Amino acid sequence: MKCIPVKELNSKAGEAQELVLEAENLYADQISRAAHRIYRERRERPIVLISGPSGSGKTTTAGRLQRLLEDNGCRAHTISMDNYFLPLTEEEKQLAEQGRFDFESPKRLDTELFKAHLEKLSRCEEIDVPAFDFAKQERCPGMPLSCKPGDIVIMEGIHALNPDVTGHSDSYTNRVYVSVRTRLEHDGELLHPSKIRLMRRLIRDKLYRGRSITETMDFFRSVERGENLYIMPYKHRASFDIDTFIEYEPMVYRDILLAGLGKAAESYENYAHYADIEKFLRALKPVSPDIVPDNSLIREFIG
Repeated sequence: MKCIPVKELNSKAGEAQELVLEAENLYADQISRAAHRIYRERRERPIVLISGPSGSGKTTTAGRLQRLLEDNGCRAHTISMDNYFLPLTEEEKQLAEQGRFDFESPKRLDTELFKAHLEKLSRCEEIDVPAFDFAKQERCPGMPLSCKPGDIVIMEGIHALNPDVTGHSDSYTNRVYVSVRTRLEHDGELLHPSKIRLMRRLIRDKLYRGRSITETMDFFRSVERGENLYIMPYKHRASFDIDTFIEYEPMVYRDILLAGLGKAAESYENYAHYADIEKFLRALKPVSPDIVPDNSLIREFIG
């Protein structure tokens, strides 16, 4: 696993444009290598399954992969596995209200329908992709999808590498695992990659989901439990492993997060578990969000 000293990043802060270009190219090159093989194997393996934990950048990676394939003349389609969620039963709704429902479980998915759709897509048979209304927790009308030989279908979701969900699909799928795999080092301490993903979630939840920093921290503990149970055991099944860490991203997050983290430190009882985030951010020099490219993975979180 790669490790980058904070001092090294700070030494590059004066040449921020070069730092941005270098970091973005490292991420883009990984996707390009995966796209090359996926394109070459598109007739034998017409489906790409992309998995990764929360805040790993699955959505951006799927979109970038789709565009690269299309630039090479391959028609590609991206589907979120969230469309295959099952409506909550009355009992499950009550458990959810009590904070006792496991939202990370693969049992939330209509696995039989998903497996059937994978098989049909592998044979270029038309399917009706379902849709899910999260506000109402209900399935709603979706849309038909028809593929031709040589097309690629990208399925993105946290359970995309779980064979209990995907069935016997290994022979006709390529599988991609995305996550932050790089650690930061400062004064002999290491920042776990999950803390970078949490930074991403803290920003996205604050800007677009109306959650406070402490609410996201509480929620993230449940997310981490789900990752350890339902995602990490299957990452070895991936054909490609993409590190989505963008070297300068914590420098962008620094000024966005520090004030809120300082307030949380005053009252949040579990803050000690996350105090290293504040420590590392304070040690970093800031980089303005204005220089983040429009197609950067960072934009998935900061907008």
